[in-house]
Amino acid sequence: MTDADRAGGPPPAVFVMAYGGPDKLEDVAPYLQDVRHHRPTSEKLVNEITERYAQIGGRSPILELTNAQATALQAALNKDQDGDEQSWQVFVGMRHWHPFIKDVLAEMSAAGHERAVGLVMAPHYSRMSIGAYYARLAEADAPIDVAPIERWHLLPGFLDAMEDRVRAALERFPTAVRDRVPVLFTAHSLPEKILTWDDPYPRELRETTAALGARIAPQPFDFAYQSAAMTPEPWLGPDAGAVIARLAAEGHRHVLLAPIGFVCEHVEILFDIDVEFKHQAAALGVHLERIEMVNDHPAMIEGLAGLVRDRAGRAGWL
Repeated sequence: MTDADRAGGPPPAVFVMAYGGPDKLEDVAPYLQDVRHHRPTSEKLVNEITERYAQIGGRSPILELTNAQATALQAALNKDQDGDEQSWQVFVGMRHWHPFIKDVLAEMSAAGHERAVGLVMAPHYSRMSIGAYYARLAEADAPIDVAPIERWHLLPGFLDAMEDRVRAALERFPTAVRDRVPVLFTAHSLPEKILTWDDPYPRELRETTAALGARIAPQPFDFAYQSAAMTPEPWLGPDAGAVIARLAAEGHRHVLLAPIGFVCEHVEILFDIDVEFKHQAAALGVHLERIEMVNDHPAMIEGLAGLVRDRAGRAGWL
């Protein structure tokens, strides 16, 4: 089929994907089984992760937050269309929990969709992260042609939303120290083995950090990884906990933590930061705050809508 044949008719669907998380404590064990590719999982690990979810309300909010992002994205895509035009439709699928990617693809196909723009709600590409979502799409073998968006770490709307969240969070600190509060940008760690693949993930994180650092200058800033998994292999560092300890040793008594690798609240934010890092900081005599996550910030959503339209256009579908 040529691009000319593809163009015309209704716009393609948009398939928004996110990691997924358990809806209740009883879901933690089967959720972990999926995350771990059904490798044996010790009772100790299940209990530890279950306790983490218990401390953040007994469930993950990632599905409803991603649904809110999808709803906002659909509205942004359709806002300038005439009433008689066929509308964009945005679907949501999860990589490791319900609604699973393969199930949503089947629903899309049953509804008559043959084309979709794929969008993972994570800005930075790695073969182990974004690449794994598109591997799930391929495994599903659905009769839908997917045009993938693989990265958006320098999308102006994303940077605008992040800058807005950082500046708002800095207002929580005393005026006398506000301009000296270090902003610690963070992202999920991955195994160090990705460095042997020339994986772009560390480079893209540096690029986002540099872009945001330039926007908030002369505010001091740094970068660290967080949420490394409990495995024997080495993971990318420095770890955020180590950087918080270093900042405390250097005399800093206020730190703002700003995740750039996540776009909504879930266990890596609500537990790893709001429980563990805040507890660590308090023990060190440090006042630690974090930004509100970008969630469905209008600037990011508008930017993503433009990115979706551009990707559909490059596929010859508009």
